[in-house]
Amino acid sequence: MTDEIPSEWSALTHRVLRSAAWYPGRSVPIEKWENLLRDYGGFRIHEAARRFLAEFGGLATDEWTPGPIMPQSPFRFDPFSGEANGTALAELGDTFTGFSKQAGTHLYPIGRADSGDSYLGMAVDGAVYIGQESTELLADTAYEALENLVMERNTGAPLPFVLTGDHLELPPEAERELRPDGVPRWSAEADRVLRLAGWHPSRSVPTGGWEGILHEADEGFVIHEAARRFLSEFGGLEIDQRGPGRTMARSPFRLDPSLAKWDYEIFEVLSDEAEADLYPIGDLGQGNLYLGMSQSGAVYMGMDSVELLADTADGALDKLIQGIR
Repeated sequence: MTDEIPSEWSALTHRVLRSAAWYPGRSVPIEKWENLLRDYGGFRIHEAARRFLAEFGGLATDEWTPGPIMPQSPFRFDPFSGEANGTALAELGDTFTGFSKQAGTHLYPIGRADSGDSYLGMAVDGAVYIGQESTELLADTAYEALENLVMERNTGAPLPFVLTGDHLELPPEAERELRPDGVPRWSAEADRVLRLAGWHPSRSVPTGGWEGILHEADEGFVIHEAARRFLSEFGGLEIDQRGPGRTMARSPFRLDPSLAKWDYEIFEVLSDEAEADLYPIGDLGQGNLYLGMSQSGAVYMGMDSVELLADTADGALDKLIQGIR
């Protein structure tokens, strides 16, 4: 088995498909789709659709939070996209009967694109068609269609990404908060995500409630000035994100120190391992890891063991949002 990039794909398309769990030689059973579509929608599968679904069936990017490698046209290769009741499948059958007449060839459903707004259908010769009220040819082959979905079919994604190297990112001119020296505090993507979560320049919230909750749970929790400054600016924000990032999966995180109120002993161990006084500032991955800040402002993450995330709070937020480790 080789992981060479297929000739029809760019490096970005290869990365998107690998991040969606495709791999060379992938093969999944398709009987469930085939039987439901035949029994309730009147579909007869052809060999090209069978091969495509065996290799790509079940892969999806439409639930990814827009990020560094978000494709232009988020897709889901599920022939009925979860609509497994008889009425919905019958309606799908009617839709594809119309599409097949327009295309002049028998089209079999292979999924959705454009975040679910468009249907994808495959012809007997392997050509892929896309459409909503009507259909049009997307590409002559499956691999070319995947390249078009990732790279060329711009569907007005939530963020105006541009191709930079082997990934997509916000253009440099996108709004960003600057440090006093004029350098951006973080990436354009991090700036936008934080603003959408409720952060804004000069944001300031009281931290006394969190301090009281933690100290009441265990007197060992004593806040230091670095944690107080951080929580004053970012406390209470929640970032709900999923999907691949630059070097690791992006996970949701919450900037709420009270999440650790019963776990002083864990922070005591993490502090000893980090050789720094770590104060809770939130958690990562729905409670799988705690986030803690040292007196220097460095951010660590851990539960059973500790790991330095970044030397500064701004750097840590940028890494968490972009999926960098």
